[in-house]
Amino acid sequence: MFRFHIHKNWKYTIGILLFSLFILSDLTLNAQAERKHIRQGNREYSDNKFSESETSYRRALDINRNSPNAIFNTGDALYRQDKFEEAGRQFLESSSKSDDQSKKATAFYNMGNSLLMAQKIEESIEAYKNSLKLDPGNMEAKYNLAYAQDLLQQQQQQQQQQQNDSDDRKNDQKQQDQDQENDSRQDQEQKQQNNEEQKQQQEGISKEDAERLLNAIANDEKEVQEKVKEAKAAKARVKVLKNW
Repeated sequence: MFRFHIHKNWKYTIGILLFSLFILSDLTLNAQAERKHIRQGNREYSDNKFSESETSYRRALDINRNSPNAIFNTGDALYRQDKFEEAGRQFLESSSKSDDQSKKATAFYNMGNSLLMAQKIEESIEAYKNSLKLDPGNMEAKYNLAYAQDLLQQQQQQQQQQQNDSDDRKNDQKQQDQDQENDSRQDQEQKQQNNEEQKQQQEGISKEDAERLLNAIANDEKEVQEKVKEAKAAKARVKVLKNW
């Protein structure tokens, strides 16, 4: 039993060694394949074949998702294709994967450029600041930071001016509406006044006509009465004559 136990441990040890060699061999092959795809991507990038280089870098990432070089280079390839927001995300990931302070500073710098091109000015300013914290001597980062800050100030001033213009337009429209309301009210009041005056005039004419009509009737009655009187007088005269 004792000899069998030793034999079993020996076979187990050999198995572990073989498995370890297999793992190391596999890791070595994967590392070689990763570097191969990165080198291929670098050649394509140098030939301005940015889409093809992105594909090669992503193949390297399929082998090693945490490859700092493949992540960073993918960001470069995306930037060259004007895919600025995607590039910015790649550089952000690259900064978190690398322990090298210089590479992290460069990743933040490229991230700032990507965000600036994507019109995300405030975010780009933060990225430049992070780059300068790691590499204070980067003059390009300092220049781009100042440029981004100036752009932000212009943008804020423009937004303020647009807001002021909007407020002015609202005030003008409000004043215009008020003026129209006043004009409408004045027109209504004038119309009402004209109606009242017309009504009064009509009523005044009616009174005058009524007075003239009454006067005419009175005159007619007077004439009738005069004629009646004349007729009675004539009859009286005739009767007297006749009696004579």
